[in-house]
Amino acid sequence: MTSRRKRNLILVAKWVCYFVVLLLAATLQSLPGFLQIAGVKPLFILPVCLGVAVYEGEYPGAFFAIAGGLLWDWTAGRVSGLMALGLMVVCFTASMLVEMYLRVNFINFVLVCGACCLLVTSMDFLFYYLMPGYAAPAQRYLTMVLPMSLYSALLSPLAMIAVRWIAGRFVPDNQ
Repeated sequence: MTSRRKRNLILVAKWVCYFVVLLLAATLQSLPGFLQIAGVKPLFILPVCLGVAVYEGEYPGAFFAIAGGLLWDWTAGRVSGLMALGLMVVCFTASMLVEMYLRVNFINFVLVCGACCLLVTSMDFLFYYLMPGYAAPAQRYLTMVLPMSLYSALLSPLAMIAVRWIAGRFVPDNQ
């Protein structure tokens, strides 16, 4: 049996590692031109938040998604709260979906991440592009939002590997 203090230290170390990965994801997501293909950049914050929600449960994942959404809003220079709310709902729902109906594997994670990326980027497109009345919204949606969701889903196993390693590494002993 591990002591209560050691279990608390392991828990704190695990969440610190999750936040370091989140900061790394935010840095990669905000780097200009990093992994950009035809003007489309992948999302890194959303797959990390989804990975934490899948491995840690719906409530810790939702709170982590709020932090990730606020970080995303802050690094993108947007009004604070929209991405936090969107990520919270998406991560909570995805965690419940995986817990009740799906197994945790790469294919399911890629599919869930693709659907969540499509939902979050569509919400962002609605509020920041379509509602202000910019020109050619259909073209923008087809050339930016859909490829971004697909590109992010294809790179999401990297986030899953990192989160799974952290979740498996920081487990208290039960001897």
